[in-house]
Amino acid sequence: MRQKLILAVLFCTMAVNAQTSFNVNVSNPQKTLRTDEPVVIQLEKYGEVASALVTLTTGEEIPCQLDDLDQDGHFDELCFLADLRGKEHKTYHVTLYNEGEPRSYKPRVYAEMLMRNDKVKEKNRHNNYIESITARGDCANSYNLQHHHGVSFESELNGIRIYFDKRQTLDLYGKFHKRLELQQTQFYTSAEQKKQGYGDDVLWVGQTFGLGAFRGWDGKEPTMIDPVKSRTQRIISYGPLRTIVEIIDKGWKAETNKSTVDMTIRYTQYAGHRDTEVDVIFNRDVTDYQFSTGIINVKGSEEFSDKKGLRACWGTDWPSTDTVKWNRETVGLAIMLNQQNITDEVEAEKGTQGGNYAFVIKVPGRQIHYKLAYCSANEDFGPQTARDWFDWAKNWKKEAEKPVIVRIE
Repeated sequence: MRQKLILAVLFCTMAVNAQTSFNVNVSNPQKTLRTDEPVVIQLEKYGEVASALVTLTTGEEIPCQLDDLDQDGHFDELCFLADLRGKEHKTYHVTLYNEGEPRSYKPRVYAEMLMRNDKVKEKNRHNNYIESITARGDCANSYNLQHHHGVSFESELNGIRIYFDKRQTLDLYGKFHKRLELQQTQFYTSAEQKKQGYGDDVLWVGQTFGLGAFRGWDGKEPTMIDPVKSRTQRIISYGPLRTIVEIIDKGWKAETNKSTVDMTIRYTQYAGHRDTEVDVIFNRDVTDYQFSTGIINVKGSEEFSDKKGLRACWGTDWPSTDTVKWNRETVGLAIMLNQQNITDEVEAEKGTQGGNYAFVIKVPGRQIHYKLAYCSANEDFGPQTARDWFDWAKNWKKEAEKPVIVRIE
């Protein structure tokens, strides 16, 4: 009798807490294996969501993540990752609860912002982690406010930092092995860590795009995100399956004879991915503005372009002045845009200070989306030659053009 009473109480508790449940059918349209495919569900029609559970029809629990994108204290999206064989179909059961806390899973991504204190005496140094910072437009040196000069994030395959200045350049960390490393190295790998197989900075970026920085365009060349009234970096989500960071530029004078605009650049990094999603969002219609993006022309690099929005390069150079004690680094870079957003594909710039493989682009309305990816020849899990990298980039585009099919029932 006591056992039946306990079961009844548990059932009632679950019934009260369970807000709703539904099935999500996910299908792979290709014949090839797809791993860690993001499945994202909008939550606005499900009311207040506090926690979630995702399972397969076998009962196996699948890690999931809830995100508050607009930072208003309410979750906006549920995310989980799907592994599918060629042409495979899977059904996931989702239960949303209006009480409790998000379930905990092993982190597969990492993000950090850390105030700089390297000039402080050793005994007074602290890991001063922050998740948002704003600098006025007249800040003399926002580049040196943070350790590693800006927000950083990673999956098991990559590591990126974004400079907190008018360049807003993406700089790259190359790995030898698939794992999370930035919490240990914080982008400045020690000699002892190098001996242990940790990665390091693998790219010199200077004034270039680096990997896909978003810029203005003056009719001849890219322009920096300057002047602005203020610039902000913030972390929206820490994981465990995806990390989301934002760059917010208020009052940007993007073109001399036009009104200022507010711009938010959102970078989303999924676990198991070497590519990064980029969404650029404006506060008003910017259809009549010109912008630019692209990738650095790594010294002596080979280039690939399909002339339809996919562009890649493979080259070798010293990564930077602070890591010159290490070897020269070989990297592959790639960018993928919707061809309809491209007004011109500019031939590679050359010069002693580095040049770009640039696109002149337009933003229809208020928003544009594109993707970035890179590899390091140091990897024991990735492309080792230019041909391998360009083949990877072509397949990357094929998969983007045929995403997994998601249906909610």
